[in-house]
Amino acid sequence: MRLDRTATPVTVVPSPHHGGLGITRTLGRLGIEVFNVDGERWCPAFFSRYCKGRLVHDLDAATERESVEALVALARRIGARSILVPTTDGAARLIADSAEALRRHFIFPPQPPELIRALLSKKEMLELARRHGILAPAAVFPQNRAELLEAPDHLGLPLIVKGVRGDTWARTSRSKVLVRSRAQFRALCDLLPDAVVAELMVQEYIAGKEDTVWMFNGYFDARSNCRAAFTGRKLRQCPAYAGVASLAAAEKNPAVEDAAEMFMKSVGYCGIADIDFRYDARDGRYKILDVNPRVGSTFRLFVSEDGMDVVRAMYLDLTGQDIPASPQRAGRKWMVEDLDVAAAWGYARENSLGFIDWLKSLQGVDELSFFAWDDPVPVALMLLADLRELCSRSRLRARRIPPFYPKSPAAPARKPPAYEHSRN
Repeated sequence: MRLDRTATPVTVVPSPHHGGLGITRTLGRLGIEVFNVDGERWCPAFFSRYCKGRLVHDLDAATERESVEALVALARRIGARSILVPTTDGAARLIADSAEALRRHFIFPPQPPELIRALLSKKEMLELARRHGILAPAAVFPQNRAELLEAPDHLGLPLIVKGVRGDTWARTSRSKVLVRSRAQFRALCDLLPDAVVAELMVQEYIAGKEDTVWMFNGYFDARSNCRAAFTGRKLRQCPAYAGVASLAAAEKNPAVEDAAEMFMKSVGYCGIADIDFRYDARDGRYKILDVNPRVGSTFRLFVSEDGMDVVRAMYLDLTGQDIPASPQRAGRKWMVEDLDVAAAWGYARENSLGFIDWLKSLQGVDELSFFAWDDPVPVALMLLADLRELCSRSRLRARRIPPFYPKSPAAPARKPPAYEHSRN
């Protein structure tokens, strides 16, 4: 596809792993200048040929005021208002809460802070969904250890345990844990500090193969009308059964699409939304799992016949250009290289995936997340990041760190963030 106007730059905040790289490439290939923000100096997106400039700034370690000041300073260096694209819950909350200070320097959809906070809280999101007629798996929100230990009695097994607000946990912890037996659940409870129990959600795990896990990606304009909608299935997750998509396929699902559009329209949402559903064979209904009020890391799975994705749709809308109607490209497969290797190992340990079956599942993959012939350097940074992650996880295992633990309080920045212009 081609755009009539590409002069408005874009700032991606932050640019972690493959999500930020995907945004950088999808817009950069159209001739749009893309600037990346991330706390990791060796972030793969920083080394993309399509990265115009980079800012090293860690939103998780900084205060809200420090992050706003860093973004405003970046905007002044860019010299023009750019479209601000959040890729994490923390970034989405920061932009909504600091909209007044940021809007003078950036362009982004108008999103009420209270709505963003509600969607980012799994408890409040479920309450919103049920209020608007959207089904969800049964869940409990324990306030103390006694209530936590009673969760299997109310919900049965297996269970999913996760933080009510996913971005309140340290990045080295898991966002959710699948528990299959009472012994596993008791062992998990023994590891959890008392301070985090009231921040947990325990949810029933709906049985079914991986192809029962569905995703919706959409872009909603200022009137909450859905201007681009895509659906697809998770074929593998990392970690296995309870993680992010590592291999996925695009497939039209009107039921999932209708439920997602109705929910977002009814709550008055605008912007990009990434929503997970699971099919429950017990009653033949789709049930909502998570709502991400931001661009999701799987967005490049979802492409229309003319090359449209939700990031490109948002760019067109926010720059006053028409969003052409185009059907979803069905059957498209997308993979995250390193995550899928780790996922395959997890499924193999459960005796549910053999090596030959894994190789066969890779046939027909249309797009890889890191390797690209026109942009080869980021895949080397992926390998470097994976090596660092392996070392970090080894240290955590040695220290027996529990799967959920709070982040340390944000420390004042000791030096100004580093900004660089790309030499590409």
